[in-house]
Parts: sequence; structure tokens; C-alpha cells
Amino acid sequence: MWPQTLPMNDVDDELLIYSPLMRSFTFNAYLVAGYTPIVKGNKLDFFINRQQGMKGYILNITLRGAGVVYLNNEKLICRENDILLFPPGCPHHYGREPQNTWWDHLWIYFIPRPYWIDWLKWDRNWHQIGLTQSTDMVFLTDLKNSIKEVIRLNSSADRLDSILAMNSLEKALLYCFKQQPVSNRTSVDPRINAICQYLDENLAAKITINELAAKAFLSASRLAHLFRQETGMTIWGWREKQRMSRASMLLQHTQLTISQIAQIVGYDDALYFSRLFHQQNHVGPREYRKRFEQLHSL
Repeated sequence: MWPQTLPMNDVDDELLIYSPLMRSFTFNAYLVAGYTPIVKGNKLDFFINRQQGMKGYILNITLRGAGVVYLNNEKLICRENDILLFPPGCPHHYGREPQNTWWDHLWIYFIPRPYWIDWLKWDRNWHQIGLTQSTDMVFLTDLKNSIKEVIRLNSSADRLDSILAMNSLEKALLYCFKQQPVSNRTSVDPRINAICQYLDENLAAKITINELAAKAFLSASRLAHLFRQETGMTIWGWREKQRMSRASMLLQHTQLTISQIAQIVGYDDALYFSRLFHQQNHVGPREYRKRFEQLHSL
């Protein structure tokens, strides 16, 4: 019986169906979200250790007890209402803090939309990990409700609910970003934001760097340098990532053929697209769609 091994409070009990105790998760997806209730000695009481991190971000908020994160021979203890943001490639080595009986937390793994760049830069960082702590109960309640909404919507069999889950995630990230007064004043260069938005709206178009530079009123070399400085990627590397993200979303939420999706995101050759998709996701587009459908049929 749950009460004998996993004491829960009334608010969290409803989330048990979204826990690894009840279902499995695959991270070959655009968005994955869940609730992890850890109690000393239960089947979830072990340390996650992903030395290379992940391709996307992870947003994590502690509901009860405490967890501990190890990085660069240091440790961070995250307690109730502490919010963490793990960026892509950041090592993951965390679990229940040994002096605490529980570590209940909500989490979302996601590949961001391109215009979210600013919102993922937080004022306070512990090594690479964003950290937000607040006693503002209105903010904390709104954030938790938004994350729970993401979890519920994303588990729905309705494809439109999965899209709504991304909208709820956007709301959660904005709630967090409002808590970053310094980052609110030092956003990404608006010219780069404009180029990102243009590329995202024209993924399939054949565009030259000179055309992009003219739109930003910069030289091609200056644009290339500034883009990499602001985003950490080359222009075409960034576009490639957005193409694969868009393809992932189309595979999840539509019944379009692989050839149709390849055309939509800018590839004339479906086989070439499939090879690139496999390189990015370690699984081909057909298998990716199959796994996603299996996940949502659980």
C-alpha cells in the first residue's frame, strides 16, 4: 500500500500517475514532464548520473524534503521551493540529500522554442545551473500550477493537448524570468532575436548570410560573430537545430509522411533528412514517431 512506504500529502497524491513509479519515460521527445516522489529506500531512491547531460533543458522544483546536486567536486542542496534550470550538456549527478527522508520534485525536460533564448538566462547560477529561490507564494503557486498543467497536458492522448503543454511551459518560464531583474535588463541583442525569429519562420527557405546581414543592417562577418557570441552557435548550426526540433514536433503531432516533413523543414532529400535526424536524436524519424506514440498510449 502506498501509505506504508510513500507518505504523500493531498496535493501531490493526484500526481502519482505522472511518476516514474507508475510509468516509464523516454527523452527522445520535444517535451517530457513528470513528478518524482523519492522517499528513503523506495525504488526511486538512487542517484541520476548523466556525465554528458542532455540535449535539452531541465526545469526542476522541489516540493518537499531536499535533493543534492554534485558538480565540480562541490555540492548544492536544493530545498522546498528551490528552482533549478539545467542547460544542455550540463552534467547531471543528483538524488535525495542523505539527511532528508524525502525529495519530491516536479520536472520538465524540453527543447526550447527559438524566441525563449532570453528567458533561459537567469541572474543566479551555481556553476552552469540556473538557481531561483523565492518566498513569493503567489509566484510559487502560479509556477507549480503551470508545471502541473504541463505534466497533465503532455500525458494526454490528444495531440492538441501536447501543443498546449508547450504553451503552459512557456508560461512557467516567463514566471521564472520575471524573478530575474538583471537578466530582464540585459537581453539578447534585438538584431539577433530578429534573425532567429526570421529563420524560424522561414526554415525551408534558401537564405544566404548576406541576405540575413542586410536584414540586421550588419556586415556578414559582423553578423556571424555577433550571432555566435549571443547564442553560442553558428547561424546554420542554430537553424539546423531548429529544423530538427520542428521535425520532432511534426512527427509527434501530425500524420505527415517523412518526405512531407523533410520538405517543410527545408530538406529536398528525405533520406538525407533521415540521416541527419538520426545523428541528432540517435533514432530515425519513423522509430521516433513510433516511440512517441507508444509513450502516449501508456
